[in-house]
Amino acid sequence: MDYAIPTGIVLVTGVVLALVAQWRGWRPSLTVTLAIGIGVRVLILVLSAKDTWQPVDFINSFKPAGEAIRNHHDPVLESNGGWHFLPTIPYVYGLLLWLGIPWEISGRLVTVVSDILLIPLVGTLAGGTKARLRAFQYACNPLAILVASVHGQVEPVSLLFGVAAYVVARGPDGWKRGKPLPWLRPRDLLRRLTHPLDEDRAATTRAIWAGLLMGLALCAKSWPVILVPAMLMLLPGVRSRLISLVATGIPPVFFLLTLPVGGWTKWGQLPEVLKTIGLRPSDVRPITGDWGWTALLNATGLAGPTIGANWVLNPVALKIGQYLIYAAVVACLIWWRKADPIDVTIAILLAFMIFTPRLGAQYLMWFMPFLVARPTRWAWPAIIGSAVWAAVGYLVLTQYEGVAWGELHGPWAMSSVLLFPLLIAAMPWGRRRSQGDETVRTTPISEPGVPVRVAAGQ
Repeated sequence: MDYAIPTGIVLVTGVVLALVAQWRGWRPSLTVTLAIGIGVRVLILVLSAKDTWQPVDFINSFKPAGEAIRNHHDPVLESNGGWHFLPTIPYVYGLLLWLGIPWEISGRLVTVVSDILLIPLVGTLAGGTKARLRAFQYACNPLAILVASVHGQVEPVSLLFGVAAYVVARGPDGWKRGKPLPWLRPRDLLRRLTHPLDEDRAATTRAIWAGLLMGLALCAKSWPVILVPAMLMLLPGVRSRLISLVATGIPPVFFLLTLPVGGWTKWGQLPEVLKTIGLRPSDVRPITGDWGWTALLNATGLAGPTIGANWVLNPVALKIGQYLIYAAVVACLIWWRKADPIDVTIAILLAFMIFTPRLGAQYLMWFMPFLVARPTRWAWPAIIGSAVWAAVGYLVLTQYEGVAWGELHGPWAMSSVLLFPLLIAAMPWGRRRSQGDETVRTTPISEPGVPVRVAAGQ
């Protein structure tokens, strides 16, 4: 990477600004925050687009998917095995390529715009008196800048719709923990669905929109499925949650059907498309060794012949890791069942990072908007540690090729375990229970009024 040093300077400056803002209690206006966020992301986008190095998947996976759409071909089956998701993002890629925008810019334009729109959403998600501070800190987040402007990975798109779904589900009056429901017989449960409480009935509209937004998050990538349980917790009752769950499935089904309806795919190929984008362990390519316990496993040689800790195709380790993730998600839902849903989300996403058998540096962005919006005591050590580890991969390892790269990749992958204590410490251990009936009432962060946290009924 030719522009590693300027990029690194920008990222370090962002971290310093975010920490100073925390220390001094800055509350920049949304205009100032967006100006900084846009300026930094566009600057790094331009530097990355002009660079002689481009990410491998950005060129060999994402670009073929966009070109497939432009040529009226299936983006999943005809992208050299590089696109394993619904065709939503390739549609945008194809449009931008059709407009004649060079790929090095058009491929990153989607993610940069999404990450810019995330900035005010993070502030709204935070609410309270620190909404503007949190928006500013996300604008300076180094990992978000790397993923959106350098890598062009589509995590910001999923997070844009996912965070928006949380904001809509929570509603303008904020969230408060509802009273626990007694055990309901099937007849009573059916009556609760057909005769909802006033609060549940009033939440119908936002339940539908929250579900549709979460469905759009799933259209970009499949991982936001783990956000669905906590989003449903933000809704008040059984009926609104069921409605939102059904609405979540509408966008994915719609975009899947656009493939044969639009002529990109034959109807008979849909089962193959579904298998390619499936969530079953057997449907995921078993690449292991870039992160955590599988990197250490590969270093021992137990996973098969490797060079140091470099990745190998290991279906057994992948399947074990997948089921560990499922178990961790269930455990978090049980342990934090009385917590604020945002804290539940933070716990689930950080637990995922501990147990996952495979990881790209962009995965570490999953928890960033939530942890920035509602930081724990160890949030910023975890954020900075994750950003430093990812930056080494993006800015240092890319200076090397072939054997030299392989010799550095192994130690880098194994060093990821050094982040685990920080990720574990950053989990919301002290926030297992929400604060009773306390409610966060929010206003748009661009308004002069400051949102406040008040007790329900005041």
